[in-house]
Amino acid sequence: MKSSKKVIVIGSGPAGEGAAMKAAKDGAEVTLIERHSRVGGACTHVGTIPSKVLRQAVHSLVRFRNHPLFGPAARKIQVQWPDLLQLSQRVIESQVRMRQGFYDRNRVEVVHGHARFLDPHTLEVEDQDGGKTRHTATHVVLATGSRPYHPKGVHFCDRVRDSDSILSLQTTPKSITIYGAGVIGCEYASIFRDLGVKVNLVNTRDRLLSFLDDEITDALGYQLRDHGVLIRHGEQIAEIDVQEECVVLELESGKRLRSDLLLWANGRSGNTQDLGLENTGAEANARGHLTVDHCYRTSEPHIYAVGDVIGFPALASAGYDQGRFAAGHITTGKLESELVAQIPTGIYTSPEISSLGPTERELTEQRVPYEVGHALFRNLARAQIAGETQGMLKLLFHRETLELLSIHCFGYQASEILHIGQAIMSQPPPHNTLRYFVHTTFNYPTMAEAYRVAALNGLNRVDMNSLRPPAPAGDSAS
Repeated sequence: MKSSKKVIVIGSGPAGEGAAMKAAKDGAEVTLIERHSRVGGACTHVGTIPSKVLRQAVHSLVRFRNHPLFGPAARKIQVQWPDLLQLSQRVIESQVRMRQGFYDRNRVEVVHGHARFLDPHTLEVEDQDGGKTRHTATHVVLATGSRPYHPKGVHFCDRVRDSDSILSLQTTPKSITIYGAGVIGCEYASIFRDLGVKVNLVNTRDRLLSFLDDEITDALGYQLRDHGVLIRHGEQIAEIDVQEECVVLELESGKRLRSDLLLWANGRSGNTQDLGLENTGAEANARGHLTVDHCYRTSEPHIYAVGDVIGFPALASAGYDQGRFAAGHITTGKLESELVAQIPTGIYTSPEISSLGPTERELTEQRVPYEVGHALFRNLARAQIAGETQGMLKLLFHRETLELLSIHCFGYQASEILHIGQAIMSQPPPHNTLRYFVHTTFNYPTMAEAYRVAALNGLNRVDMNSLRPPAPAGDSAS
């Protein structure tokens, strides 16, 4: 049924795509505005997709070089940064074709250019040639994403790059300093180090990725250092000195880090600049993020915002769902679904990390009686076959009910392995229990078998007598 709603979606990343597809399928007339010449947003062109292609390619190279079957000759193979970027372009082109096909099949009009509000319901779009068109809508969804944060006083140039401009690097540096040890900083530290580049990783906090479980971040720090990454914790920038042959990062502690290149990876800002928001009732904060209610409405009720532009959790997977939920609210007037409380985290370092649920530290603060089950990858046949023995699966479960509380994985295929446990955690009691993994037959050899190993390890830590159900009244069991 054709809807009377006319929806404009600004931005074609995961959040914008989710909103456009849902609104179109619900019968609304949808126009999608994308400021770049191709759809896909930052996720496809400068974010998730290219960085993961780079990571996978370098990881495959390292595995090949280290495989005992191929010998010393494999270690002589050299790959340069531009070669990796060329590989990423193939994946990007495939993604763009696929996503453009989604809009074509669902009759979503795609307009390329920069959009600005003239009033709360009217937008002007300026294309690359300066031509301007006007579009009106009953509802607008802002899915404009985010960009690397550029602080005042930092001059970006050939030797000072951000996570977008690093993808246009034409040569492989011999050394790099990465300022910021968040997800992006740690991922690029792994990529460059595996490529043979000397890496300095400057962390402004006292530990890596402090939102993760301490045991996981300790393992990541060990692996990075073991591969030669120099990590500096608790440091703050004082000055950047760009010289003809190098760039020097001077820290407030007095340390001076000299390298061929500086990658600034310290924060992101929402893309709300020059949108004409002053002509609406919607306002962005100092970091460019928009505040929304539980239905993703801004302070202007017919203008919605989804994805990275609203800040946390700033994940492609979550953004797509937010777009769908917002569009559903527009077309039906009801919020049919909400993001689940616990969203999985995937971090593509080497090895990769994935987690779901609270950390040990958080459970301790909440006074939850939990226990731990471990499966070390070095003991799994599949990990030994693959030559990927670094890492572990860690399950946190309630000591009394055996309810699975959280999953923390570090190592080969971590982001895939996590979803097995996620399916069990989503079940209501008493189905969410560690006993599922003990009583389920897993294919052998697989990485999934880690769940059975971790569950048995955890149960060995628990007094099993205290978990047996009481005997029925009048039963004289001995």
